[in-house]
Amino acid sequence: MFFVETFRLGLGNLRRHALRSILTCLGVILGVAAVIVVVSIGEGNKQSALRDITALGATNIIVRSSKPPDAASSTQARTFISRYGITYEDARRLQLALGDAKLVVALKAVGSEISRGAFRTNSQTFGTVPELAVAANLRVARGGRYLTAQDIETHAPVAVLGAETARQLFPARDALGQDFRIDQQVFRVVGLLEEQGFAGGAGSALVGRDLNRDLHIPLSTAERQFGDVVQRRTSGTFSAEEIQLSEVYVAAPSTEAVNQVSQRVERIMTVGHPGLTDVQIVVPWELLENARRAMLVWNVMLVSIAAISLLVGGIGIMNIMLASVTERTREIGIRRALGATRRHITLQFLVETGSLSTVGGVLGIALGIGVSIGLGEIIPVIQKWPMFRGAFGGGFSLQPVITLWSIIVSFGVAAAVGLIFGMYPAIIASRKDPVVALRHD
Repeated sequence: MFFVETFRLGLGNLRRHALRSILTCLGVILGVAAVIVVVSIGEGNKQSALRDITALGATNIIVRSSKPPDAASSTQARTFISRYGITYEDARRLQLALGDAKLVVALKAVGSEISRGAFRTNSQTFGTVPELAVAANLRVARGGRYLTAQDIETHAPVAVLGAETARQLFPARDALGQDFRIDQQVFRVVGLLEEQGFAGGAGSALVGRDLNRDLHIPLSTAERQFGDVVQRRTSGTFSAEEIQLSEVYVAAPSTEAVNQVSQRVERIMTVGHPGLTDVQIVVPWELLENARRAMLVWNVMLVSIAAISLLVGGIGIMNIMLASVTERTREIGIRRALGATRRHITLQFLVETGSLSTVGGVLGIALGIGVSIGLGEIIPVIQKWPMFRGAFGGGFSLQPVITLWSIIVSFGVAAAVGLIFGMYPAIIASRKDPVVALRHD
């Protein structure tokens, strides 16, 4: 009965000063909401980055030809053709030395232009083998197919288009079964790749291009019809490069073996490329681990910043309660004269501060969840407004992910802040002398 009466008195006092109670709660409300929103944005970005990197294959090691800084000044000056990158011999050595690897898949960049009718665009064509679909987690849209072993054997003039390339070449019709040209060679579309969600994200940055613009043809066809010299004409300039292979995907047997296999790949490639000046080795698994660690640090920093709002809210509660103690000195004296002990007075004030922080925590959770969900819905709409067009990067997206731990932690901290900062005013109130309190005006 004592506790029920104490709670009734405490909550009744808060209701009598409703506006003051709401304003006192604001610091806690905004603090809890800030923690939830910040964590949800950080978690959403983390999961997006991890999906992008994982999509490249967590067990893959990607060896990529990379133009050395001195290629234009030395080799090109003498022969007008810069020669660099992965060779067929490199691929053969990788195949022989990495017997435990699940896959070793080569890609060869060919062609300078793709066209259909009056439409022309720069080529992003790669000759490859059917195993690339497994190594790079490629998915073919329903109705089509990927490259087959028969395509390789027969040097078939067939192609599988990326989603963006298909939209550009065939904007008003189904691309399957249609013909187009790579330079002057005619190819037929046999399959369409599903949209790669990380076209503008981490995956694109790793491979150096928009993967939705890729176009795949059989490796044997690429070797026979295009050779090793790639000619580029852009903005009135001409360049020619001799690159036998542009990329090689090496699939390790497991994620635990990725680091070991990547070290072996590096040693093998160093044989033909001292210093690896014209070859780059990318290990998505290492980037995945780095991304996890970076996001953890980022989340801790953001939560720490948002937690300052909770601290400010706690200071606000203490300030208001200290003012309330002075304002209610006579009430405290009357209660003491009627038999209330220091414990009773302390508990009454703690009920008030605890109620303020608890209600603020609940409202903050509702506000934080609402803002997090709203951001995911509003940002895509804002990006379409003419005044904001171009203000966001092409690959910008915001998909907040609300986490249970952020709700529990923020609410727990809010409740603790209310009790801790309310303790001092409660003790001050309980220590007032009853006689002096009764004389207070």
